[in-house]
Order: sequence, then C-alpha cells, then structure tokens
Amino acid sequence: MEEKRTIFDYLAQVLTIFGFAMLVINIFCLVFGDSAKDLSAMFALGNRGIPTTIAFQFLCVAALIVGARFVFFTDILIKRMPIRLRTVCLLITIIVIIAVFVVVFHWFPADRWEPWVMFFVCFGLSFLGSCFVMTVKERVENKRMEEALRRLKEKEENAK
Repeated sequence: MEEKRTIFDYLAQVLTIFGFAMLVINIFCLVFGDSAKDLSAMFALGNRGIPTTIAFQFLCVAALIVGARFVFFTDILIKRMPIRLRTVCLLITIIVIIAVFVVVFHWFPADRWEPWVMFFVCFGLSFLGSCFVMTVKERVENKRMEEALRRLKEKEENAK
C-alpha cells in the first residue's frame, strides 16, 4: 500500500538533495577552491564557499531532480515501465539537467574533459552511496514490518 504524499514530502526531498549537494560542493571548495577560482563560477570565492547564485542554482537542480523522480517513480504518468528502465531514464535525465546547468551557468569549463571526469566520478560515487543508503533503509523497514507482522500473528493466536 503506497502512502499519499504531500507537498511537504517533496520539499523534504528537495532540501535533502540540496543539503547533500551543498555539503559535497563545500568540501570541494575547501580542497580545490583556490586552485579552481579562475576556472569555474562555482569556485569564484575560492576556499571560502560558493556564491549565493550557485547555491540557488543547486536548489533549482534539486527541485528538477525531485520532479524527474516523481515522473519516473510514480505510476501517475508512467504505468508499465520496468524499475530498472525507470532508474536508467532518471539517471540520464539528471545528467542532462546538470549538463545544461554546467553549460548555461559556467559551473566548470564545459570544453575540458577533466572537469567532466570529476563530475562523473562524483556523480557515480553519490549514486552508489545513495543506493547503499536506500538498500539499508529498505532492509531496516522490512525487518520492522516482519517484526510487527510476527507480533500481530502472536496476538491473534493468543486471542484464540
């Protein structure tokens, strides 16, 4: 049974993605900021953090990602697509969204291969990390549900 989602659930997802992105980019600013200051709008402040405009752009990306997730992972718009294909489509959509922001807002030099390699490495690690977290979360939830079902069955047996 799928629970009904509210706008607050989607806002929570947007803010979670945004928060994680800010954490990662601020770590990158500390490590690479001063050396990348002249190459990227994202590192314009060097190791002191990211510009406000970039932060709002990341917030917009987070909202677009949650929107894409809604499209691919609810049955409202797509009813018969296998989950693996939905995941692949979502990943491609996220990469396209980020690539558009890279080019339009000059997050890093789009004509150089090194930043793209770093982006794909970071994206891949983030994806694998989130898959791990979701798998652990699902296992914990399944274990809780099994325990609740076991207690319910015991209660029914004791009531007889």
